[in-house]
This record gives sequence, C-alpha cells and structure tokens, in this order.
Amino acid sequence: MTITHLLYLHGFRSSPQSAKARRVAAWVKAERPDLTWWCPQLPPSPAQALQEICAGLVTWPHERMAVIGSSLGGFYATVVAERHGCTAVLLNPAVDPARDLARHIGETTAWHSDERFYFAPEFIEELRAIAPVAISDPQRYFAVIAKGDEVLDWREMTARYIGTRIKLLKGSDHALTDFDDHLPDLLNFLQL
Repeated sequence: MTITHLLYLHGFRSSPQSAKARRVAAWVKAERPDLTWWCPQLPPSPAQALQEICAGLVTWPHERMAVIGSSLGGFYATVVAERHGCTAVLLNPAVDPARDLARHIGETTAWHSDERFYFAPEFIEELRAIAPVAISDPQRYFAVIAKGDEVLDWREMTARYIGTRIKLLKGSDHALTDFDDHLPDLLNFLQL
C-alpha cells in the first residue's frame, strides 16, 4: 500500500496551528511534497465536523489514504478509518468524548487563538451517534499513548485499541510535547 493522501485531524479546542499538525505539515512539505495533505479546522459540532471531513474525502482514494488524529481528532480518525477502510495513526486518542466533553458545555476558547466558540449540549449526543462500535481491522491502526497524559487515561486508551500496534510511552503528556521523538515510528508505520 502506498499512501498518496494524508489527513490530519486536531483535537478539541485545537487547530491546524497545533505543534503536531504544523510538524507533520512541515515534514510533508520538505520530504513528501507529492502527498495530498489536508488539515482542516474542525467546527465544534461533531456531526458537522464529520460531514465536512467526509465531504472533503469524496475524491480521495480510500485504499491510498491515511489519517492521523490527536485526542478528539483520534476519535474522529477512528470513525474515518472504520467508514473508509483506511490506515490510522492515533495520538492519545479520545475514547469516550461524549462522557469527557460533557463538562465542557458552554463558551470556551481555542488554544491557538483568541477565538471563542460554543460547545452545545446537543454535541454530546452527536458524539454518541457517530462513535464506532468496534475496530474492524486492528492492523490498520497505530496508537501513540502516553502514560503521562494528564487529560485522558492511558489504560482506557490501550484497552480501546487492544490488538492494534501501540507505542506506550512511560511519561510524556497529552500534547505529546516529545512528538519529534515519535514521528519516525509514525512515518515508518505509514511507510512514508
């Protein structure tokens, strides 16, 4: 399988300006400018986010695409991988965002700007509605999971992605501030 199209999905309150998204974008530009690269700004509504993602993938060859997702983007990446049968790399992926984001209902700000947005109560049900039931082909997944994640429970992440290739980090953090150390493994898994 040769990857020709690469999608990056950021997490809750994040953006294409996140350190990991910018790092992967810089790598693509420097090393693989032939790849089709897309890192969209996702709206707060999970239903709208998934609709926009799927609309953007209509012309993509699913057998030659891969998706990378961080945190909530890891949840979305799992949804995309299950719907399209593509390869997925998950970075501290959210396992139960409907439960975890219920306490974030209301107005909040994005991490990389002063932009404010409203996370509506109905978004919780939207998350439940799109959640994939199971991982159909564990070999298509690679998860980087940090025991030092201060936001999500590493035990829950590893249990959700059991049978997939997992790189379990002894420390690190939710943002994977040591992401450069793990980028080669990610690229190797994707055969890029």
